[in-house]
Amino acid sequence: MRIIITTLIVVLNFILQTTLFPYLAIQGVFPNTALIIVTSYSLLRGSKEGALVGAGTGFLMDVFFHTYIGFYTALYLLIGLIFGRSQRSFFRENYILPIIFCAIATIFYQAVLYVSSFVFQGEGNILYFLFRVLLPELVYMTIVTVPLYRVLFGINEWLELKEKYKYRLF
Repeated sequence: MRIIITTLIVVLNFILQTTLFPYLAIQGVFPNTALIIVTSYSLLRGSKEGALVGAGTGFLMDVFFHTYIGFYTALYLLIGLIFGRSQRSFFRENYILPIIFCAIATIFYQAVLYVSSFVFQGEGNILYFLFRVLLPELVYMTIVTVPLYRVLFGINEWLELKEKYKYRLF
């Protein structure tokens, strides 16, 4: 049941992120909800499931939008793996830590994209990157993280209750 619901969440997010969310862009920046989902799953379920969700999300992005497969898969897998290590050291009901972790994941994600796309092409304007790309996306991501984490937390709690009482007779 968990695999089906997680797959549905990843696919639905991919469809919404590629079709609807570009119309919600503010100054050309729209929230990377795939990154929020990968970070949230890694915080809620651990590094193993975070890495699997990250690999699936990155693979969808690689297959549909890029000429080579593996860059986004490895990037999202790495984010899910790294942030899943801290799964046991915080209370899942706390909403401050997911915001902080999503902000750190956004900085890491954008830094890797900056190095791989701008610096290697010889266009390394760091001020443009900081003020036109990173800062607006950080603000947008922290705003969107709270409701999306709340939904994912509720789904996770429901699935854990369902798994806990699955084999109960009465």
